[in-house]
Amino acid sequence: MHPQCMSVFVSYSSSDQKWAKELISHLEDEGLKVRDPRSEIFPGDNWSLEIGKALESSNALVLLVSPSAIKSESFRRETEYALGSKRFRDRLIPVIVKDTPKLPWILRHLNPEKGDPSRVSKRILKRLTAAGSSAN
Repeated sequence: MHPQCMSVFVSYSSSDQKWAKELISHLEDEGLKVRDPRSEIFPGDNWSLEIGKALESSNALVLLVSPSAIKSESFRRETEYALGSKRFRDRLIPVIVKDTPKLPWILRHLNPEKGDPSRVSKRILKRLTAAGSSAN
């Protein structure tokens, strides 16, 4: 699957929203379709159901990691979902937004990205290109 055909779900804590919006903008500039649950869900919507639908229709998951994110129940659920899904194999990409001393070992094992949103977006595209070509 060509990366530009992929739908990428971006998981982030509300305290990381500014960083997330910048990354999302760069990913969209790279031609990726980005699913940002915080901009797609409205008051009164069933948050869990809508997140589940967005994950189901995505081909990759970018996890923005920070101390506040790893304390979040939704962060944990989204990570577990992606780890348990073959569809996200090589397409679960953690991104360190803020140093996180208690980073779960599995995320360290997935070669987290670090840096400014512009550079990180290019590395994400490169990783998704590699994952897409190995899937064919």
